[in-house]
Amino acid sequence: MRRAAFSLIELLIVAALLLILTTMYWGSSSGRRKRSLQADCQQNLQKLFIAMQIYATDHSGKFPVVTGARTSEDALDPLVPHYTVDTSLFICPGSDDAALPSGDSLRGHKISYAYYMGRLATDSTEVLVTDRQVDTLSKQVGQPLFSSTGKPPGNNHQKEGGNLMFGDGHVDASPPSASISLPLSQAIVLLNPKP
Repeated sequence: MRRAAFSLIELLIVAALLLILTTMYWGSSSGRRKRSLQADCQQNLQKLFIAMQIYATDHSGKFPVVTGARTSEDALDPLVPHYTVDTSLFICPGSDDAALPSGDSLRGHKISYAYYMGRLATDSTEVLVTDRQVDTLSKQVGQPLFSSTGKPPGNNHQKEGGNLMFGDGHVDASPPSASISLPLSQAIVLLNPKP
């Protein structure tokens, strides 16, 4: 009389299948999480655009310009609390930046976004706000825009690129290398957040 049991080869096959299925499940959910954080970031930028648009309406079509601003916190500070008290929209969900107290001045804190100071509401096709960039220089197509290694600076979304918000309020995702030219002029200054 024979006893029913699994052979060693059958056990190894079952273990291999379980390992493959587990890897597929957890691997796909990490990609889903990254896409979700990128989408949450895009929603923050769209809400920020609404506050900036109201500001521009009140200031002859000009987005915030602060003389002597050295960081995006300085330049975007006029938005809080007059145009928004929701300071959570200044923090990228993909970054490790700490939450901000609601309605508190931005100058004493650190935000996640870079700002092209000097743009007008009529500059609808120009980039207005982005995730933190690798530097504050003009960018040509193919040049580093966001971190490609996941290390600072420019790593709000690790090495997955970042978001670009345009002057008409729409937001596009970008790979780590610039997919469009982002020139600067005497009238336009790129300000990154505090390091």
